[in-house]
Amino acid sequence: MTTVTTPALWTVTVDDAPVAVATADDLVAIAGAGGTAWILEAATGTPVGTVTLPGGLLALEFSPDAAHLALVGPTGYGLWRRSDGRILVSETGAWSNAVGWASPDRVAVASGRRALVLDPEGALQWGTDPAPSTVTDLAWLREGRRLVSSAYGGVRCHERHTDKPVAEYKYLGSHLAIALNPNGRWICTGNQDASIHIWRTRDGDDLTMQGYPEKIARLAFDDTGRWLASDGAPDITVWDFSGKGPAGTSPRQLRAHETITALAWRPGSSAVLASAGAEGIVAFWRADSGRPGARVKPTWMRELSEPVTALAWADPRTLVIADYEGRVEAWPLPDSLAR
Repeated sequence: MTTVTTPALWTVTVDDAPVAVATADDLVAIAGAGGTAWILEAATGTPVGTVTLPGGLLALEFSPDAAHLALVGPTGYGLWRRSDGRILVSETGAWSNAVGWASPDRVAVASGRRALVLDPEGALQWGTDPAPSTVTDLAWLREGRRLVSSAYGGVRCHERHTDKPVAEYKYLGSHLAIALNPNGRWICTGNQDASIHIWRTRDGDDLTMQGYPEKIARLAFDDTGRWLASDGAPDITVWDFSGKGPAGTSPRQLRAHETITALAWRPGSSAVLASAGAEGIVAFWRADSGRPGARVKPTWMRELSEPVTALAWADPRTLVIADYEGRVEAWPLPDSLAR
């Protein structure tokens, strides 16, 4: 293991506790818990603009062309337009902590028990009928043609302009996070009952991975769709979805944190995972090292003085991290991990 002290490419301090980081093209956005998002140039950290969503922020995401930024929070959602800095805010009064772009002209936001699909100007294109409970996460399948959302009792799939679901995958319990295999073969949810539930999309066959000591709130596939990382314990677990999937296998276990606060796969096919914890450690791992069931040591690690609350990749060689006190830094990837 290497402890890294390489100087940051840039450092910026924002006046709030960051809850999320989003990146796209040449921009970085930092969501503050109080409701302000700071938009920066990815290369230098130079401020570009700010957006404030009354009531606070929970998540944000750039459109694929980086022309717009969508933000969601406890009282509604907002949209920022890059070309002129225009800000549109909709205070719906409905809890929203999930957002996902299907294409540059279509974004979905959770809104209470519904998912709403908007154009970049904020006009409603269509919405789902109410789920059994608050929508907790959402994502797109089939190149943005199918919207998948989670709530109590499972996940529901909607096609364009279909308020009723065209497919449902049921599992009794509260589903907190969705991860979709990039080729659409698998739908996975992280759950309040400390489990990961998996469905095969073509036939609905399912399985549950249980035994976690804590709820699963963070779940992510790498770009190849082979590796699924999750929290749920001091250890990060990484499941191998190659071949017929993870049934009957054991995950790799990655230990460096007391409490996991963020996970992000490096873009591409390098099987490199970045993680952060409440104790202030940021670590890098190679998911393809070790054997199934083995405990893997970090390849790269750095300890900061404050809890790290969010991280995201600006590009395959640059990681952006944010800590509880509002410090935001861009770190270069060490050459030893750049293959």
